[in-house]
Amino acid sequence: MTRRVAVTGVGVVAPGGIGTKAFWDLLSTGRTATRAISLFDAAQFRSRIAAECDFVPSDLGLSSRETARNDRYVQFALAATIEALKASGLDLDAEDPWRLGVSLGTAVGGTMRLEDEYVVASERGTDWLVDHRYASPFLHRVFSPAPLAGEVAERVGARGVVQTVSTGCTSGLDAVGYAHQVISEGRADVVLAGAADSPISPITVACFDAIRATSARNDDPAHASRPFDRDRDGFVLGEGGAVLVLEELERARARGAEVLCEIAGFATRGNAYHMTGLTREGVEMAEAISRALDQARINPDQVDYVNAHGSGTTQNDRHETAAFKRALGDHAYAVPVSSVKSMVGHSLGAIGAIELVASILAMHNGAVPPTANLDTPDPECDLDYVPHTARESDLDVVLSVGSGFGGFQSAVVLDRREGAVR
Repeated sequence: MTRRVAVTGVGVVAPGGIGTKAFWDLLSTGRTATRAISLFDAAQFRSRIAAECDFVPSDLGLSSRETARNDRYVQFALAATIEALKASGLDLDAEDPWRLGVSLGTAVGGTMRLEDEYVVASERGTDWLVDHRYASPFLHRVFSPAPLAGEVAERVGARGVVQTVSTGCTSGLDAVGYAHQVISEGRADVVLAGAADSPISPITVACFDAIRATSARNDDPAHASRPFDRDRDGFVLGEGGAVLVLEELERARARGAEVLCEIAGFATRGNAYHMTGLTREGVEMAEAISRALDQARINPDQVDYVNAHGSGTTQNDRHETAAFKRALGDHAYAVPVSSVKSMVGHSLGAIGAIELVASILAMHNGAVPPTANLDTPDPECDLDYVPHTARESDLDVVLSVGSGFGGFQSAVVLDRREGAVR
């Protein structure tokens, strides 16, 4: 028998909102956290804006050693883990470490520290042969994303399934989906799942500049991220992390945990089409949505809210709109849809997990977060994208989707109905 998977705690580090309370306050009021880049001098770049986290590791429970050996994105994951575990009420000392797992996603891993170390070791790129004596002893940890899950596993004592997932911008959704499968199949009882990324570095900004994927609205960063808007000019880079505590449903109930919702369905598909391009028809995303709903035993017309990928690029917004119509049918015109990237930017692999936390908070606060900056809707994006202001609504079933470079298309279904049939 397939086991059901509950969410019993969440934690988040996001631009404009460290912790779930501050994060929801930002989303529910429609404020934006996008601003001029302050983490480095971005004067030479076409796009000089981002959504940065005001993050002080020691204020969030990280030791000086954890901070010293880990890139910023791993620090985000550790901080989110601390909050999520506290919210869940889970007693790690009472858990079987062999039944405790970690599944975390990241798109670009240790980009910030790798760049900083190269700058020092190469004398700002002037030396072709770098001098390793000037590199940090922890430099090896940024060449692979593996330390993300490994570091969290070490902190919590997890000896079960420990996995780092790196599937571009769907990494967060896929890491949670993988954790859902692990618990469903009986390979673990508890899994800490989510994602983190800290991509706001010169190399990342330069790469997106080269393909003109990011917004150049440098004179008005607060209104630069404009998903589904006719006047959008690309996405705004972000950073952050989020972690969900996933447990087998009956054991969570038995220990008296508050069940925030269930991970009811997950599916991912590839488009086998183009590294960065998307088809207009949205077939692959629609297929992922349909399979996730099938797994959850939920009909399309039962979806109360869609948390869109909504990156703010023309091809993504139109691709998603087509996918929603294909997968949800006529209900696509009735269900509210929004993109929180309009407020917190696009944190690449982390954003899927951050959006799942946003969706869970939306369910428990009875409100759909808005799509900020949606002033003039794109005529080809003709669904209900909830502009500017949060909308009160009872939300029992939420669909969250993601789209990533490489052709990845993923969907997660959240369900908070008592007695739902799986």
